[in-house]
Amino acid sequence: MSTNSRLKLAGAVLVAFACGLVFASGFDLTKLGFAQTNAPVRTASLTPAPASVVELNSSFVGIAERVTPGVVSIAAVRTVDPNVQRREQGQQGQPKQNVPPGLEDFFQQFGDPRQQRQPQASSGSGFIVSDDGYILTNNHVVENFDRIRVKLNDNREFTAKLIGRDPQTDVAVLKIDAKNLPSMVMGDDNTAKVGEWVLAVGNPLGLEHTVTAGIISAKGRGGNALPDLSRDRYSITDHIQTDAAINPGNSGGPLVNIRGEVIGINSAIATRTGYYQGYGFAIPITLARDVMNDLIKNGRVRRAVIGVQIRDLTPEDAEAAGLKEIKGVLVGGYSSDDSPAKRAGLEEGDVIISADGKNADRVSTLQRIIRAHAPGETVSLEVMRFGTKRSFKVKLAEQPEEAQLVAAANEVEEPAIRRNSGTMKESKLGVTVEAVTDAFAREAKLPANQRGLVVKDIEANTPAAGNFRGNGTEIITAVLYPRPRRDIRTTDDLASAIKQAGDNGTMQLLIYDIQQESTRVVSLRLGTQ
Repeated sequence: MSTNSRLKLAGAVLVAFACGLVFASGFDLTKLGFAQTNAPVRTASLTPAPASVVELNSSFVGIAERVTPGVVSIAAVRTVDPNVQRREQGQQGQPKQNVPPGLEDFFQQFGDPRQQRQPQASSGSGFIVSDDGYILTNNHVVENFDRIRVKLNDNREFTAKLIGRDPQTDVAVLKIDAKNLPSMVMGDDNTAKVGEWVLAVGNPLGLEHTVTAGIISAKGRGGNALPDLSRDRYSITDHIQTDAAINPGNSGGPLVNIRGEVIGINSAIATRTGYYQGYGFAIPITLARDVMNDLIKNGRVRRAVIGVQIRDLTPEDAEAAGLKEIKGVLVGGYSSDDSPAKRAGLEEGDVIISADGKNADRVSTLQRIIRAHAPGETVSLEVMRFGTKRSFKVKLAEQPEEAQLVAAANEVEEPAIRRNSGTMKESKLGVTVEAVTDAFAREAKLPANQRGLVVKDIEANTPAAGNFRGNGTEIITAVLYPRPRRDIRTTDDLASAIKQAGDNGTMQLLIYDIQQESTRVVSLRLGTQ
């Protein structure tokens, strides 16, 4: 090949190569790179954050800076005798020593002498409510502990004095000897709304002064939805639910709104693991403040009560009461024979629909209305009694002392069921019942007016399932609905009432609970599962 031909071929190759590069670059098939280190880098343009988001972020930062100085760590300690600890564990259902019944205490005094008294510790959070050292926290953080230490945000530590505690609300008040402390501002949970932003502050899992954010998920939580928060018949079941992360150690810390005001005391979590799973609960600050003021002034809480067992309505309750909406509070029984409600004329099965002219749509709402009163004052109640509206004036009594509230439930053994000719298996209800015998009544120490049919067995997927324990400690004493009310003493009495209710009718039964030594009302729809 001649020199001229070779030059033409080389030129054609160079042109083709250059065209290929241009073609590939146009379709972004290749990247043009450079060896130098100062080559330009492709970057994405950043979209400015909306002003509202920036303001919210600044608000959270400002709240955290403002409230954390007022949050404290609480460490409580007590020394426990191993024998006492074993006895407490036995009362809580833990394995006991293999000794004859009733002689546990006798044998425990001969326990291993090498076992020394062991310290037990509890930790939690709290917050300062006055510049001279008053602190709010949870009762369960300090209950039964004799030495309490408080650590401030600036790392100073103080020995705290327990001013008082209230198991019914899970509130406790401490006092430290200090001045000019950074105190928290208390807000009004009544004006807080579901969906509002809140921050939870505390010391979860030993991580001091942790701040988490969320919203108010619900208000007025408790009662049937959260039975574990009901410590006894007088427990206040009115909690703020939040999805701000709360873990062990947060107990007693503040729940604050977007203005940095305390609207609740973090108290509990709904969990299967013992740790946060999305649901936390706080005691409303208006309730905690009233309890605190009583404890500081009187050393105890003076709480007004109407003297009834109450719970939220079910659809069956509303139908029996003649209500179009499922709103109200069902009266299940009296707290005592001298109950103010009983004296005023309220009956089991009544549904309280208003108090002081305000709607009482649920237990927590009624409790808020009643706790605004002092013992000795009178409250007006409007009641629906099986289709008839009635009004009552109830003079409020003072809640009995805590020692008088302790039920004998742990001391009541399940009585043995005596087989007798009064046994009936009722398929429409899904229960097996037996008439109370004189022997059973003596063994269970039944009051004379609480005879009836013992509920022995429960069938799955029946109206009774979930409404009875079926262990022989519940007695059907009366049928409240269909009307008229009638006492139940024999299986024929119950069969007659079931026939009157019909195949798909609603029945309302009055139940005496031997373990709780109180009555309750159960509403069932026959034939449903």
